[in-house]
Amino acid sequence: MKRYGNLYDKITELENIRDAYVKARHGKGWQSTVKKFEANLENNLVKIQRMLVDKTYRTSSYCTKTIYEPKERLIYKLPFAPDRIVQHAVMNILEPIWESFFIDDSYACRKNKGIHAGSKRTMEFVRRNQYCLKGDMAKFYPSMNHDILFKIVSRKLKDRDVLELLKNIIYSIGGETNVPIGNYTSQWFGNLYLNELDQRVKHVYKIEDYIRYCDDFLLFSNDKQQLKTILADLENYVGAELKMRLSKKDIFPVSRGVDFLGYRHFKEYILLRKSTTKRVKKRVKQLPWLREHGYLTKDQYRSSLASTLGWMKWANCHNLRQKLGIDRMLAESA
Repeated sequence: MKRYGNLYDKITELENIRDAYVKARHGKGWQSTVKKFEANLENNLVKIQRMLVDKTYRTSSYCTKTIYEPKERLIYKLPFAPDRIVQHAVMNILEPIWESFFIDDSYACRKNKGIHAGSKRTMEFVRRNQYCLKGDMAKFYPSMNHDILFKIVSRKLKDRDVLELLKNIIYSIGGETNVPIGNYTSQWFGNLYLNELDQRVKHVYKIEDYIRYCDDFLLFSNDKQQLKTILADLENYVGAELKMRLSKKDIFPVSRGVDFLGYRHFKEYILLRKSTTKRVKKRVKQLPWLREHGYLTKDQYRSSLASTLGWMKWANCHNLRQKLGIDRMLAESA
């Protein structure tokens, strides 16, 4: 396997750090910390560059908050500067390298991939297979092992300065496990970690009809026994090599519908999954009240309705759309 070097100087170039700042501020220009940074922009960018060149940068302390939708999770937050800018600067250089390692059918947090492209690909697999093996990892990000992750990273990079910087980020949370949800680098670490699983599925199990989104994955086959054999080995591999365990595991006929990425996939059509439908109904019913009481602007109200329609247009949702009256609500808000 090719290992990449001579990368650190590219990360520390001032133009790269400036580009990282632009990406890190996207959608956050209103925040006071961003405005304060921009009041002395060039000097602050140079300070970050100097921290990296002098190798004095250390990941800051985390703040945490708990979110409850779509499920309860602990989110970790780092300061805008230097941390979020540094992480974007790193990934500006490493993203194209790491992208080259991934299989085509890994769909999370990648350009030209995402939920709807993944759903479309899932339909291809559903239509040509009889059985599906569905699984996911228990507490994926909190369970990611620091030593294993750094070993994976080290196999692919040989630039010692870059490895030290990544080590600083990986081990910044303390303990043996946990890749903080909220770090920009975490989504890439997640894809790298489970790329090990992807490669095993493709090259050891020889399964072509396989798709993964974050830690949720599907394997398809016309041979149910093949999937049972794979599952037994897969559980051992995940436990021994990745130090994780499968939270959910199920082998079933695709005629039951394949629940994945917010949709339920059948050979001839797609439906919104039940939990997604429940959230959509709840949200749409709340919108008029939120708009009336000033919690949403007119643009935010219309944007939320349009976003909901964006979800629904990928599925057979005509009756639900009519029942909720989304088109009428959009027309009335024009």
